[in-house]
Amino acid sequence: MKNIITLILTFTIAIYANAENLWFSAYSDSAALVADANTIIQQMTEKIQNTNPEIQMPGNVAVKNTTPYLIYIDSATVNLPMWEEVIPPQKKFFQEIAGSENEGKEVFGLFFNGFYIAHELGHSISANAGKKFDNAFDSEYDANIIAILYWRTTEQNEKLEKCYSYAKQMLKTLKNPVPENENTKEYITQHYSKLAADPYQYGYIQFSQFVEIYEDQSLPDFDTFIKNYEK
Repeated sequence: MKNIITLILTFTIAIYANAENLWFSAYSDSAALVADANTIIQQMTEKIQNTNPEIQMPGNVAVKNTTPYLIYIDSATVNLPMWEEVIPPQKKFFQEIAGSENEGKEVFGLFFNGFYIAHELGHSISANAGKKFDNAFDSEYDANIIAILYWRTTEQNEKLEKCYSYAKQMLKTLKNPVPENENTKEYITQHYSKLAADPYQYGYIQFSQFVEIYEDQSLPDFDTFIKNYEK
């Protein structure tokens, strides 16, 4: 009996470790993608509420739903994409900015089956804390801060660093969509739908925010940020 229990525990640990290793990579199994995402959502939610009980998080849940938006949160549902189902123009985008087909798939996995789940939970935090933003730029920036600080509390620092390296590389190709002499925050807010529909333009916005936040040495740790999170 003791040997059976040990075997079950070993098998369970092996499955969990494998799931942890899969995250930040392009999934081929939708059930595994959703299961792992929901584990991360639960872990992050518990950490948020233990740190700041005033933020009452809803029962966020992940589903597989590949759309041109790739990953987004709708109410309490985090919609996740599968690489095999991504439309050809978007696959081409990833391949072009990353340098090759394999690297394009790797970038997709790092960000869209990886980093951005915490970003979407960041939007859930601000919504449920009642925080208001004057513009779309600040809303995205806030979610990116939360995501970067959160992943630094996990065992995924190596993957986070890889995201940073790719983001720096891709920004050499992508161009700033905001015209000269325009106010960046106002322009992005006024043209948000159009920019979000173009991966080359929206990619610049998101990846440039990622790099700036990642390099910002003045930011506190995740617990301090959440503990002092204000409306």
